[in-house]
Amino acid sequence: MVRFVEQQWEKYTAENHSAWRQLYRRMVPSWERYANEHFLRGVSSLCLDPERIPRIEDVNRFLCPLTGFRAKPVGGYIPAFLFFDCLRNRQFPTTVTIRGAARLDYLPEPDIFHDIAGHVPMHTDRAFAETLVRFGECAHTAAELVADVRDEHDRARRLTSIIRAMARFFWFTIEFGLMKSGDGLKAYGSGLLSSHGELEHAIESPEVQRYPLQIEWAVNQAFEIDRFQPLLFWVESFDHLFGLVDTLERWMREGRLDNVAPGAPGVNEVDLVSFLG
Repeated sequence: MVRFVEQQWEKYTAENHSAWRQLYRRMVPSWERYANEHFLRGVSSLCLDPERIPRIEDVNRFLCPLTGFRAKPVGGYIPAFLFFDCLRNRQFPTTVTIRGAARLDYLPEPDIFHDIAGHVPMHTDRAFAETLVRFGECAHTAAELVADVRDEHDRARRLTSIIRAMARFFWFTIEFGLMKSGDGLKAYGSGLLSSHGELEHAIESPEVQRYPLQIEWAVNQAFEIDRFQPLLFWVESFDHLFGLVDTLERWMREGRLDNVAPGAPGVNEVDLVSFLG
């Protein structure tokens, strides 16, 4: 079970709020130019305060009536299965810490700006929310499939491959996804929407390869977290993305995710055990 925490909003310092303010203000022009319309509506619906870190309970007052999703504060790393299970239950584990003023441009782990200003606006969209729930259900499918594998080595091997495939799919869609728009491509992935430098780079740079999402590419493609992404995938719509998640689960049942290409991301023992119950 995920250990949720209290946000303890009153403990944020003036420096913490200043970091939020700087991050938010410099993202607004990039959002207006490069973010997809669903995200922009979501930011408006949540009434986020540009001046200070929001209270998560206030965010939920606007979010829950729209899609049933709720941001839930957490204090640290959540094992993969438990994270996906939260999505299935319309809960989004939300980091309560914020990066320091000296690290505004890059942070290897999520913080509250990435989660609340990057992820949560998308959770106001019904089609996107249903896609997250559907993806969370895939984790249960994976757990059920490996439960009947008697050989421990084979079970670990197959589950490692499936988790890696799911992580890559999540990375290239929920974190770094692009969507077709009337005037080109727009971002819906939170890793882009919370990064001042990478959002423009993802849309404008000739160094980025952009392709329609094909599952066999995405689940076999390693990625690195400490650099601008050189390869991105786009979808037509969130209905299209939901259909791809359906396909991902079907491939899982057919054994087509049992031997994806090795490489990043790594799968640790904690994540493996979380799927095995």
